[in-house]
Amino acid sequence: QVQLVESGGGLVQAGGSLRLSCAASGSFFSINDMGWYRQAPGKQRELVAVITRGGSTNSADSVKGRFTISRDNAKNTVSLQMNSLKPEDTAVYYCNAQIKRYINSGYSPYWGQGTQVTVSS
Repeated sequence: QVQLVESGGGLVQAGGSLRLSCAASGSFFSINDMGWYRQAPGKQRELVAVITRGGSTNSADSVKGRFTISRDNAKNTVSLQMNSLKPEDTAVYYCNAQIKRYINSGYSPYWGQGTQVTVSS
């Protein structure tokens, strides 16, 4: 069984910073892309940032210059450093990873349980 466990959410004032972390555990062969998504009340889940196994990154225009994604392949973790937070960043943040369970299987998406980030004005 594969699990993604997130940590680091919370309440912060506008302009503040938070760091989210996500660790993959369980039995699997390899991890490809890892990323963070968010879902605000009444809105669809959207991509925040993604990072490949090789370290290439992509992020939503709304967070460029403020959020930084990173990963540690040896520890199977991905992190999201969020600076200059705005009230519109308030959402539940979900970790995502493309994981191959076995050497002969394809990559499948796995999700964390979500962590709440609230930015007060």
